[in-house]
Amino acid sequence: MQLMTQEIEKKLEDVGYYPKVDDWDEAEVIVKYFNPYGAGTWLIVGGEKDGDEWILYGYAEIGQGWEWGSVFLHELQEYRSPLFGLGIERDLYCEGQRVKDLI
Repeated sequence: MQLMTQEIEKKLEDVGYYPKVDDWDEAEVIVKYFNPYGAGTWLIVGGEKDGDEWILYGYAEIGQGWEWGSVFLHELQEYRSPLFGLGIERDLYCEGQRVKDLI
């Protein structure tokens, strides 16, 4: 599955690295990534391009509770489940959701 699309890139460019909101739970989720075979959910609310790489910012849960932070797109693209050999997926149905709606 393609994790980055032109539409997602456009939204990230419009928002920038951090969303401009007073309450981050109200931030719009631009894209949600998840590991269908284990721990890992990333609710991306911003990002910026550095050369050919995207640095994404959002609320993530990777087995130790939710926390705000950043992840490189290539890290998500390169991950493969040790058991199944499959990678991270993009949620196609979270458009218009807020962080608080998805946690």
